[in-house]
Amino acid sequence: MKKITIAIDGHSSCGKSTMAKELARRLGYIYVDTGAMYRSVTLYALRHNLFRQDGTIMEDELQAQMPQIRISFQLNAETGRPDTYLNGECVEQLIRSLEVSNHVSPIAALPFVRTAMVAQQQQMGQGGGVVMDGRDIGTVVFPNAELKIFVTASAEVRAQRRYDELQQKGMSADYADILKNVQERDYIDSHREVSPLRQADDALLLDNSHMTIPEQNEWLMKQFQERVVEAD
Repeated sequence: MKKITIAIDGHSSCGKSTMAKELARRLGYIYVDTGAMYRSVTLYALRHNLFRQDGTIMEDELQAQMPQIRISFQLNAETGRPDTYLNGECVEQLIRSLEVSNHVSPIAALPFVRTAMVAQQQQMGQGGGVVMDGRDIGTVVFPNAELKIFVTASAEVRAQRRYDELQQKGMSADYADILKNVQERDYIDSHREVSPLRQADDALLLDNSHMTIPEQNEWLMKQFQERVVEAD
């Protein structure tokens, strides 16, 4: 059976990563969380004091340091899922903080950051057999992917999911702050100059506002099976 490339794009906190990880696990494919890559760059910038007090980014300094930023994924034997590594350090939990969430969109909008990340993503996905999720996978990273999914849900549903996730991890969270962050990220992601978030012309739309995770996973498997038949 031919191994295909699966591109999953969509809004923040709509469950892209969860569904992509599960689909990759079921198929035995490689999973790449591109959102985690931009979050890792954001964490790097925060750690190296590359944000000014007014929240703007020291772009020249960050651009000069981009060759030093290497992101990889390693399978966690306990969870059966990949963890994100920044220059060899596991940062899977650190990059999910609200501080990183509040700073990631302007970092992800920088052309030199996107160029560097897209190059790393394309290298990871050579040869198919990959599930990749993000904002521009089907439009920029893998425009020829055999299966493209665009995922959305209402901002309120996404904020509640994010709130519940943080609560389960024992992290402090405020629903109103999270909802504001989700709405702001939607605007920035959809209006940035480079690779704005948009549904590819040949992507299938999945609104999972009122779907259970099992329903969503079965829908994804059905789309995969249909595309594999077409690709063979």
